[in-house]
Amino acid sequence: MVPVLALVGRPNTGKSTLFNRLTNSRNALVAELPGLTRDRHYGYATIADRRVMIVDTGGLAGEDELAVAAEAQTWQAVAEAHCILFLVDARSGLVPADETLAQRLRERGKPLLLVANKCEGLPPGALAEFHALGFSEVIPLSAKRGSGLSRLTAALAANLPDLPEVEADDPPGLPVAVIGRPNVGKSTLLNRLIGEEGLLATDIPGTTRDAIRIPVERDGKHYLFIDTAGFRRRSQVKEGAERLGVLAAVRALEAARVAVIMTDAREGITGQDQRLARLALERGRAVVIALNKWDGIEPDARHHAQVSSERRFAFVPFARQLQISALHGSGLEKLMKAVDEAGRADAADLPTPDLNRVLQQLVAHTPPPLVHGRRIKLRYAHQAGRSPPRIRIHGTQAEKLPAAYRRYLAAGFRDAFELEGVPLTLDFKSAPNPYSSPGSRRKTS
Repeated sequence: MVPVLALVGRPNTGKSTLFNRLTNSRNALVAELPGLTRDRHYGYATIADRRVMIVDTGGLAGEDELAVAAEAQTWQAVAEAHCILFLVDARSGLVPADETLAQRLRERGKPLLLVANKCEGLPPGALAEFHALGFSEVIPLSAKRGSGLSRLTAALAANLPDLPEVEADDPPGLPVAVIGRPNVGKSTLLNRLIGEEGLLATDIPGTTRDAIRIPVERDGKHYLFIDTAGFRRRSQVKEGAERLGVLAAVRALEAARVAVIMTDAREGITGQDQRLARLALERGRAVVIALNKWDGIEPDARHHAQVSSERRFAFVPFARQLQISALHGSGLEKLMKAVDEAGRADAADLPTPDLNRVLQQLVAHTPPPLVHGRRIKLRYAHQAGRSPPRIRIHGTQAEKLPAAYRRYLAAGFRDAFELEGVPLTLDFKSAPNPYSSPGSRRKTS
């Protein structure tokens, strides 16, 4: 389980600048979905050799505006966070809204650090007034220039909790996250899967208040569905739109090995559907795409809907796309088969002799191209990781392989080992050239 760090403060205190600094990117956006504040972004950072999820929240203006729906989403992110960075503007100085927010944040009972941003060029003692907020330390920072970042990360390292990777009491089974927009049929799908077998005894709380872990058995196989829609027993499911927070989806993906992206085929594939699929891709999860409510599409329009879906999900070409009706149960057997195949591929053991045999066959069929008149040589391959599978290929000038040939190799390995539904990563590593430095060359007389 990855710790969550929320960046909170008034508007224009530099939260987004710090977000980009911590995530080491100017475009580290993971998702930005309708229903959330426009500047609420999600990304990842490494702090003290630990992977941390960073949440850039919307600006809070004080107690008088806390009822605004957009700011309510920010407070929800605060509730989900394990640690909070409270940013104030060192140039603007202490304002009453800062005092109000400090009190509100203290009431959450979370580790809370006060960061005075925009400190560049300020004289000594300029931060003295912020001690009135009652924090033991005021951390000076210039997120724009990066000064003070080492002090901040040291303070964060001391306040981030140690979290278990897997809950000890989780039942066995392939963990599958079901994510999608509100009202696409997530709860209907789970109702159908559970209702057919009647195996649900109790709701198992997950790691967040939004995610529910549901053990399911079908055909002797065990699954642990992670539902982000607040699913309960059939008798407790209520009508109305379900609100899916991006944070809940990301946290569900952290705990899953397979992601089922639920879409509404009648409405077509939206930008939000694509962003959720990118979330799964960014986390390296196996992906199955379910085009739900297929029964509601006119037969003449189905071909167009399928072609459109394939085009809009072209960035996940490895993902199976299946037409289902969660309400009537059609297509569910194919869906579960695709989930099984994706789970198997995600944990696939790729023996080194078999990898090298396939590599030799691919190279013999289509040799690598010449680069600057020299032939690229690929010598051997081995598995470098699982979930998702990673293959490392060693050779001479291997890292200079063009993108087209890399795609050719990936497709060949995928077909040979039936790696359906998972992103496959190829690493290339070249042996050092013993004659690359002048001192290593032989002297000639």
